[in-house]
Amino acid sequence: MKTVRIGGVPEHFNYPWYIGLKTKAFKNKGVDLRWIDCPGGTGEMTQALKENKIDMAVVLTEGIVKAIAERNPSKIIQTYVQTPLVWGVHVAANSPFVRRSDLKGKTAAISRMGSGSHLMAYIQAQELNWDEKQDLNFKIVKNLEGGIKSLSKGEADYFLWEKYTTKPLVDCGIFRRIGQCPTPWPCFVIAAQDRFIDKQSTTLKSVLEIINSITKEFKTIPDIDKTIAKRYEQKLEDVQAWLKQTQWTQNRMSKDSLDRVQNTLLDQKLIAVELKHSKLFFDLNYIAQ
Repeated sequence: MKTVRIGGVPEHFNYPWYIGLKTKAFKNKGVDLRWIDCPGGTGEMTQALKENKIDMAVVLTEGIVKAIAERNPSKIIQTYVQTPLVWGVHVAANSPFVRRSDLKGKTAAISRMGSGSHLMAYIQAQELNWDEKQDLNFKIVKNLEGGIKSLSKGEADYFLWEKYTTKPLVDCGIFRRIGQCPTPWPCFVIAAQDRFIDKQSTTLKSVLEIINSITKEFKTIPDIDKTIAKRYEQKLEDVQAWLKQTQWTQNRMSKDSLDRVQNTLLDQKLIAVELKHSKLFFDLNYIAQ
């Protein structure tokens, strides 16, 4: 039995991994999968990969590309969710801001530097033609709970987070969503530490085969919408809308997508140099191309 430590956000995107654990699909293939919740998001996961606290991660595409460019010893193995992640732009319920343009020069709450919430603030600034040096300010809040506290106390003015995860907070009047900002590429990838790839490639293939078999059939599981709504305390209609717009995949990361991510990060001066695809992606050749 090979032990594999994998990190991910405790959100509905990762429910397929829970199914694999619950049904003992991994153990039946000789894999002792240890799921590690990373509520701090991308920044927490990339740090855990660097410090050898996890072997694999289900991580935001732009976050892991930036981390690898900064010499994080990891590689992208495959795309996990093909569709973009739709980030909601949130303010406190009693905030005076009503449009995204009102946030120019204000302070964004971010989980940590290099996180998705941090990088997407730059993407939004670019989209709105802001001066990134003058018009962006940040307050580190660690996670979603920190974002709630920071906006409620007026320590930060806005917070970008996946819109369906935060929908209950909007519904109950803690947040108000004033816009959204989708990623211009597939949102989640599966990444692995270089050391793990080198020493445990067979185990890695087994993990991917299992999770890919689950995601292929995920949307057809009877009452999966009701199950997710209950587990994540979401409205059924919100879960149904999310399922309709979300597409899991079992394919490798395309070169075009990697180029779009790198070009965006280079434009924003969030990475210093463009990396060869071989530095970002490891092809296990487990799927016919």
